[in-house]
Amino acid sequence: MSSGVDLLTGAGLDQALAGAETVVNVTNSPTFDEASPDFFRTTTGNLLAAGERAGVRHQVILSIVGVDQVPQLDYYRAKTLQEDLLEQGPTPYSIVRATQFFEFMDAVLSWTADDQAVRLPSTPIQPIATADVVAALADVATGAPLNGTVEVAGPDVFALDELGRITLSARQDPRTVVTDEQAGMFAVVEGDVLTAGPDARRAPASYRDWLGATR
Repeated sequence: MSSGVDLLTGAGLDQALAGAETVVNVTNSPTFDEASPDFFRTTTGNLLAAGERAGVRHQVILSIVGVDQVPQLDYYRAKTLQEDLLEQGPTPYSIVRATQFFEFMDAVLSWTADDQAVRLPSTPIQPIATADVVAALADVATGAPLNGTVEVAGPDVFALDELGRITLSARQDPRTVVTDEQAGMFAVVEGDVLTAGPDARRAPASYRDWLGATR
Protein backbone atom coordinates (compact mmCIF):
# COMPACT_ATOMS: atom_id res chain seq x y z
CA MET A 1 0.00 0.00 0.00
CA SER A 2 3.00 2.33 -0.46
CA SER A 3 1.04 4.17 -3.18
CA GLY A 4 -1.90 4.78 -0.85
CA VAL A 5 -4.07 2.26 -2.69
CA ASP A 6 -5.36 -0.95 -1.09
CA LEU A 7 -7.10 -3.26 -3.55
CA LEU A 8 -8.33 -5.53 -0.76
CA THR A 9 -10.31 -2.75 0.95
CA GLY A 10 -10.74 -0.42 -2.01
CA ALA A 11 -9.05 2.42 -0.12
CA GLY A 12 -7.55 5.02 -2.44
CA LEU A 13 -8.90 3.47 -5.63
CA ASP A 14 -11.26 6.29 -6.56
CA GLN A 15 -8.48 8.86 -6.26
CA ALA A 16 -5.99 6.69 -8.18
CA LEU A 17 -8.37 6.09 -11.10
CA ALA A 18 -9.59 9.66 -11.46
CA GLY A 19 -9.21 10.60 -15.13
CA ALA A 20 -7.95 7.15 -16.16
CA GLU A 21 -9.15 5.63 -19.42
CA THR A 22 -7.33 2.28 -19.17
CA VAL A 23 -6.41 0.08 -16.19
CA VAL A 24 -3.75 -2.63 -16.45
CA ASN A 25 -4.03 -5.11 -13.58
CA VAL A 26 -0.90 -7.18 -12.92
CA THR A 27 -1.46 -7.65 -9.19
CA ASN A 28 -0.73 -11.07 -7.77
CA SER A 29 -1.95 -13.11 -4.84
CA PRO A 30 0.54 -13.31 -1.95
CA THR A 31 -0.02 -17.09 -1.86
CA PHE A 32 -0.62 -19.80 -4.46
CA ASP A 33 -2.87 -21.86 -2.19
CA GLU A 34 -6.60 -22.05 -1.47
CA ALA A 35 -6.57 -18.43 -0.27
CA SER A 36 -5.79 -17.11 -3.75
CA PRO A 37 -9.37 -17.21 -5.14
CA ASP A 38 -10.58 -14.88 -2.39
CA PHE A 39 -7.74 -12.48 -3.16
CA PHE A 40 -8.63 -12.24 -6.85
CA ARG A 41 -12.38 -12.14 -6.18
CA THR A 42 -12.02 -9.20 -3.80
CA THR A 43 -9.36 -7.19 -5.62
CA THR A 44 -10.83 -7.64 -9.09
CA GLY A 45 -14.31 -6.75 -7.84
CA ASN A 46 -13.04 -3.61 -6.14
CA LEU A 47 -11.04 -2.54 -9.19
CA LEU A 48 -13.93 -3.11 -11.60
CA ALA A 49 -16.35 -1.18 -9.39
CA ALA A 50 -13.96 1.73 -8.96
CA GLY A 51 -13.22 1.72 -12.68
CA GLU A 52 -16.92 1.96 -13.49
CA ARG A 53 -17.31 4.91 -11.13
CA ALA A 54 -14.32 6.61 -12.75
CA GLY A 55 -15.51 6.02 -16.30
CA VAL A 56 -12.62 3.70 -17.23
CA ARG A 57 -13.06 2.46 -20.80
CA HIS A 58 -10.65 -0.49 -20.89
CA GLN A 59 -9.68 -3.03 -18.22
CA VAL A 60 -6.66 -5.26 -18.97
CA ILE A 61 -5.38 -8.20 -16.95
CA LEU A 62 -2.36 -10.46 -17.25
CA SER A 63 -3.17 -14.17 -17.07
CA ILE A 64 -1.58 -17.50 -18.01
CA VAL A 65 -1.72 -19.61 -21.17
CA GLY A 66 -3.75 -22.75 -20.41
CA VAL A 67 -4.95 -21.42 -17.06
CA ASP A 68 -8.42 -22.88 -17.44
CA GLN A 69 -7.02 -26.33 -18.32
CA VAL A 70 -5.33 -27.03 -14.95
CA PRO A 71 -8.12 -27.05 -12.35
CA GLN A 72 -5.97 -29.17 -10.05
CA LEU A 73 -3.99 -26.05 -9.09
CA ASP A 74 -5.59 -23.60 -6.63
CA TYR A 75 -3.76 -20.66 -8.18
CA TYR A 76 -4.83 -21.51 -11.73
CA ARG A 77 -8.45 -21.81 -10.60
CA ALA A 78 -8.06 -18.40 -8.95
CA LYS A 79 -6.72 -16.80 -12.14
CA THR A 80 -9.56 -18.39 -14.13
CA LEU A 81 -11.97 -16.81 -11.65
CA GLN A 82 -10.31 -13.44 -12.25
CA GLU A 83 -10.80 -13.85 -16.00
CA ASP A 84 -14.47 -14.75 -15.48
CA LEU A 85 -15.06 -11.69 -13.29
CA LEU A 86 -13.51 -9.43 -15.90
CA GLU A 87 -15.58 -10.95 -18.71
CA GLN A 88 -18.78 -10.50 -16.69
CA GLY A 89 -17.84 -7.00 -15.54
CA PRO A 90 -19.19 -3.63 -16.65
CA THR A 91 -16.22 -2.45 -18.75
CA PRO A 92 -14.75 -3.44 -22.13
CA TYR A 93 -11.72 -5.61 -21.45
CA SER A 94 -8.69 -7.47 -22.73
CA ILE A 95 -7.01 -10.58 -21.30
CA VAL A 96 -3.33 -11.14 -22.08
CA ARG A 97 -2.36 -14.75 -21.42
CA ALA A 98 1.40 -15.31 -21.22
CA THR A 99 3.43 -18.49 -20.99
CA GLN A 100 5.89 -19.10 -18.14
CA PHE A 101 8.46 -16.35 -17.57
CA PHE A 102 12.19 -17.01 -18.08
CA GLU A 103 12.73 -15.39 -14.70
CA PHE A 104 10.60 -18.01 -12.90
CA MET A 105 12.97 -20.86 -13.75
CA ASP A 106 15.06 -20.41 -10.60
CA ALA A 107 11.96 -20.83 -8.45
CA VAL A 108 10.88 -23.91 -10.41
CA LEU A 109 14.30 -25.48 -9.90
CA SER A 110 14.25 -24.74 -6.18
CA TRP A 111 10.94 -26.53 -5.52
CA THR A 112 12.34 -30.04 -5.98
CA ALA A 113 16.09 -29.57 -5.56
CA ASP A 114 18.69 -30.84 -3.14
CA ASP A 115 22.49 -30.65 -3.16
CA GLN A 116 22.86 -33.35 -5.79
CA ALA A 117 19.84 -33.24 -8.07
CA VAL A 118 16.78 -31.39 -9.33
CA ARG A 119 13.68 -33.45 -10.07
CA LEU A 120 11.47 -32.17 -12.88
CA PRO A 121 8.66 -33.56 -15.03
CA SER A 122 8.80 -33.45 -18.83
CA THR A 123 5.87 -31.01 -19.04
CA PRO A 124 6.05 -28.97 -22.28
CA ILE A 125 6.43 -25.22 -21.68
CA GLN A 126 7.13 -22.25 -23.94
CA PRO A 127 8.98 -19.70 -21.80
CA ILE A 128 9.00 -15.97 -22.47
CA ALA A 129 11.05 -12.99 -21.27
CA THR A 130 9.26 -10.68 -18.84
CA ALA A 131 10.26 -7.72 -21.00
CA ASP A 132 8.38 -9.25 -23.93
CA VAL A 133 5.29 -9.72 -21.76
CA VAL A 134 5.46 -6.08 -20.71
CA ALA A 135 5.69 -5.04 -24.38
CA ALA A 136 2.62 -7.13 -25.23
CA LEU A 137 0.66 -5.65 -22.32
CA ALA A 138 1.57 -2.12 -23.41
CA ASP A 139 0.49 -2.85 -26.98
CA VAL A 140 -2.87 -4.27 -25.90
CA ALA A 141 -3.49 -1.54 -23.32
CA THR A 142 -2.99 1.23 -25.88
CA GLY A 143 -5.30 -0.41 -28.42
CA ALA A 144 -9.03 -0.94 -28.56
CA PRO A 145 -10.47 -3.44 -26.05
CA LEU A 146 -10.40 -6.98 -27.39
CA ASN A 147 -13.37 -8.16 -25.34
CA GLY A 148 -11.45 -11.43 -25.54
CA THR A 149 -8.08 -13.04 -25.01
CA VAL A 150 -4.71 -12.85 -26.75
CA GLU A 151 -1.83 -15.23 -26.05
CA VAL A 152 1.85 -14.27 -26.03
CA ALA A 153 4.64 -16.84 -25.88
CA GLY A 154 8.34 -17.32 -26.36
CA PRO A 155 9.72 -18.68 -29.64
CA ASP A 156 10.64 -22.19 -28.41
CA VAL A 157 8.93 -25.13 -26.70
CA PHE A 158 10.95 -27.21 -24.21
CA ALA A 159 10.25 -30.14 -21.95
CA LEU A 160 10.64 -28.76 -18.43
CA ASP A 161 13.33 -31.31 -17.50
CA GLU A 162 15.28 -30.36 -20.64
CA LEU A 163 14.99 -26.69 -19.73
CA GLY A 164 16.38 -27.51 -16.31
CA ARG A 165 19.42 -29.17 -17.86
CA ILE A 166 20.00 -26.22 -20.17
CA THR A 167 19.79 -23.83 -17.21
CA LEU A 168 22.16 -25.76 -14.95
CA SER A 169 24.66 -26.27 -17.74
CA ALA A 170 24.71 -22.57 -18.64
CA ARG A 171 25.36 -21.71 -14.99
CA GLN A 172 27.99 -24.41 -14.58
CA ASP A 173 25.88 -25.97 -11.85
CA PRO A 174 27.05 -29.59 -11.36
CA ARG A 175 23.70 -30.91 -10.16
CA THR A 176 21.85 -33.51 -12.21
CA VAL A 177 18.31 -33.14 -13.51
CA VAL A 178 16.28 -36.28 -12.87
CA THR A 179 13.12 -36.71 -14.92
CA ASP A 180 10.30 -37.32 -12.46
CA GLU A 181 6.73 -37.01 -13.73
CA GLN A 182 5.44 -36.64 -10.14
CA ALA A 183 7.76 -33.81 -9.09
CA GLY A 184 6.71 -30.23 -8.46
CA MET A 185 3.71 -28.10 -9.31
CA PHE A 186 3.79 -28.81 -13.05
CA ALA A 187 3.45 -32.55 -12.54
CA VAL A 188 -0.34 -32.19 -12.55
CA VAL A 189 -0.35 -30.52 -15.98
CA GLU A 190 -1.61 -32.83 -18.71
CA GLY A 191 -0.34 -32.59 -22.28
CA ASP A 192 0.81 -29.34 -23.82
CA VAL A 193 -1.85 -27.00 -22.41
CA LEU A 194 0.82 -24.55 -21.16
CA THR A 195 2.07 -23.95 -24.71
CA ALA A 196 0.49 -21.33 -26.95
CA GLY A 197 -1.95 -21.91 -29.76
CA PRO A 198 -1.34 -21.15 -33.44
CA ASP A 199 -2.74 -17.61 -33.22
CA ALA A 200 -0.48 -16.53 -30.35
CA ARG A 201 1.92 -13.62 -30.65
CA ARG A 202 5.47 -14.99 -30.68
CA ALA A 203 8.00 -12.95 -28.71
CA PRO A 204 11.53 -12.60 -30.14
CA ALA A 205 13.81 -13.34 -27.17
CA SER A 206 15.04 -16.93 -26.86
CA TYR A 207 15.76 -18.63 -23.54
CA ARG A 208 19.32 -19.58 -24.49
CA ASP A 209 20.16 -16.00 -25.50
CA TRP A 210 18.63 -14.69 -22.29
CA LEU A 211 20.65 -17.16 -20.22
CA GLY A 212 23.83 -16.05 -21.94
CA ALA A 213 23.06 -12.40 -21.33
CA THR A 214 22.32 -12.93 -17.62
CA ARG A 215 25.38 -15.02 -16.79
